[in-house]
Amino acid sequence: MSRLAHGASIIRAKVRTLPSAPGCYRMISAGGEVLYVGKAKDLKKRVTSYTLPNRQANRIQRMIAETATMEFMTTHTEVEALLLEANLIKRYRPRFNVLLRDDKSFPYILITADHAAPQITKHRGARNRPGQYFGPFASAGAVNRTIVALQRAFLLRPCSDSIFASRTRPCLQYQIKRCSAPCVGRISPEDYAALVEEARDFLTGKSDKVKQRLAAEMQSASDALEFERAAKLRDRLQAFALIQSRQDIYLEGVEEADIIAAYHESGHTCIQVFFFRNHGNYGNRAYFPAHDKTTEPPEILAAFMAQFYENKTPPRLILVNEMPAEIELLTEALTLRAGAKVEILEPKRGDKRKPVEHALANAKEALARRMAESASQAKLMTGMAEIFDLETPPKRIEVYDNSHISGTNAYGCMIVAGPDGFMKNQYRKFGIKPANIEAGEAPIEPGDDYAMMRQVLTRRFTRALKEDPDDTHATWPDLVLIDGGQGQLSVTLEVFAELGIDDVAVASIAKGPDRNAGRERFFMPGREPFGLDPKHPVLYYLQRLRDEAHRFAIGTHRAKRSADIAKSPLDEVAGIGAKRKKALLMHFGSARAVAQAGLTDLATVPGISETVAKVIYDHFHPN
Repeated sequence: MSRLAHGASIIRAKVRTLPSAPGCYRMISAGGEVLYVGKAKDLKKRVTSYTLPNRQANRIQRMIAETATMEFMTTHTEVEALLLEANLIKRYRPRFNVLLRDDKSFPYILITADHAAPQITKHRGARNRPGQYFGPFASAGAVNRTIVALQRAFLLRPCSDSIFASRTRPCLQYQIKRCSAPCVGRISPEDYAALVEEARDFLTGKSDKVKQRLAAEMQSASDALEFERAAKLRDRLQAFALIQSRQDIYLEGVEEADIIAAYHESGHTCIQVFFFRNHGNYGNRAYFPAHDKTTEPPEILAAFMAQFYENKTPPRLILVNEMPAEIELLTEALTLRAGAKVEILEPKRGDKRKPVEHALANAKEALARRMAESASQAKLMTGMAEIFDLETPPKRIEVYDNSHISGTNAYGCMIVAGPDGFMKNQYRKFGIKPANIEAGEAPIEPGDDYAMMRQVLTRRFTRALKEDPDDTHATWPDLVLIDGGQGQLSVTLEVFAELGIDDVAVASIAKGPDRNAGRERFFMPGREPFGLDPKHPVLYYLQRLRDEAHRFAIGTHRAKRSADIAKSPLDEVAGIGAKRKKALLMHFGSARAVAQAGLTDLATVPGISETVAKVIYDHFHPN
C-alpha cells in the first residue's frame, strides 16, 4: 500500500466515529508533529473529503501521505471553531498551514492614573497598570518618537515613580524643555493636571481643539508682551506639527481602522498593516506569512487575519485591497473577538481607496526587497557550500560562542541562520553548570573556554539525539561554526565522536593577526587552515555570523551579571518578601547592617515578628 493510500485509510477509520458538528481537527505525523490544523462547520463531512486523495491538490496529498493519526475538538459554532483554529495554529505552527511568522506584541503609549502626577511612558504586554492606553503603534521607534514630541508639547514627566520621589532638583529633561518638573514643584498640581488633560485630548483625536487653544494663548501672551511665555507656547505648537508631519497618509473622518493590503507574486506574499487610531496614523508593519506556493491570496489573507487578531482587539473598521475567503465567518469571528461590530470593506473608489492603494504599494516594494535579499542570501549559501565542502547549500547554520569574566556568570550561546537570515526564535543560551564529579566529569576551571564549549555542545547535541534523532523537525544543523581556533575545533570533534555524530560539517573561525577583520583563519578537519579574500562576500557574511554570536553571548552574560549585582543578601532569607525587605532596609539602611543586627533589634522593625526576626538572625548567624 502506498503512503498516500495508507494515510487515507487512517483518516477513513477516524471518520466513522466523527459527529456532524462544528470543530477543529489536527493531522499528526508518525513522529508526533502536527502537520495541519483545520476547522469545519461539519467535521464528519469535512474530514471525509480527505478519504478521496486523488481529488485533492498536490499539497493536500502530501499532507494525507504523512498523516499517522488525527485529533478532534468540537465547538458550539463554526465561529468558535475559527477562533480555536487560529489559536492552535499559533501554538503548533503546522507546516501545511498559512503561518504568521512574526507576531510580536505591539507597543502602546500609557498615561498613568495611579499617581498624583501622571507619567507618560511606553508600554508593552498586559495592560494591568491603571491609566489610559493609546495605540497600538507599529514599532517601538514610532512610540519613542511620539513620546519625545509629546514631552515637548505637553511637558509630561517620563520618569518612574521611584525616581520622581527621590528628586530634590529638576533633571536634564526639565533643562531641555521636555518636562515641567512636577517632582520639585516647578508647576502646580492644577496646572500639571491641565497639561495631562490636554495630552489626553490630543491623543484621542481632539488635536484641533488643543492647537486652537494654545494658539489663542500664544497670541494673548504676545499681546501682553509676555514673550517668554509666548515662545514656550510656540515651541509646543511646533511639537504638534512634528507629530503630524510623520503621518504620511490619513483616513478622513475615521476614528479607528486597520488597513490590510496583500501583494502576491511568484508564490510569495507580503501583507502590509497600517494602524489608524484616534484619527491618527500610528505606523505600519510588513508581514511575510509562510504558505504553500499554490495557496490563493484570499485564503492567505483570511488565515493571516484570523491569526493576527487572535491576541489583539480588532478595530471597528478593516479596509482590505481584496476580500478574504469566508468573509461572513471571519467578520462574525472578529466581531466576537472585539465585543463590538467589526466591518471589513474593500473600497473601490473615494477617500478610503487611496490609503489602501498606498498600503498595497508598500507591500509590493517590501516584497521586492525581500525577494532581492533572498536571492543574495541564496548566493551566499551556495558560496558557503563551496568553501566548506558541503553537498548542498546549508539550510541551518549554528554558531557557538562563550562569554564570561574570569569564569563568573559564564554562558555559552548558540545563534542560528539560514536562507531567510537569522532565525532568532531558534537562539539558545546555556548557563555553564558545575561539573558532575561523581559522574566522572572533569572540573571546569574558571575561564576554561574548552571545557565550557565541551559542556555546551554536549548538552545541545545530546538533547537533539534524544528529541529528534532522525531530523524530522529540521533541528539539526548542516554546518556548525565555532568561534575560536584549532583548540575549539578539536573539542567539537571530540564531543561529536563521543556522541557518534559524523554527518555534521564543523569549522572554527579565528581572528587573524592583531585581531583584524578580514584576516580570519578557518580550521576544518582534514584541511590546512585557510583564509578568504578580504573582499569576498562570504567572508563578510561569516563575520556577521560571528559578530552576531558574540553580541548574543555578551548580552546574555551582561544581563546575568547585572541581575547578580542587583541581588541583595536578604533575597536568600526564607520568608522575606519585597515588603519586609523594604522595611528592613528602611530601618537599618543596608543589608550589611541587617546581617549584623541583634535579635531584639530585628524584632523592633515594623512588620517583623519575633518568629521572623529569629529566622533572619539564624540565617546570618548559622553557628
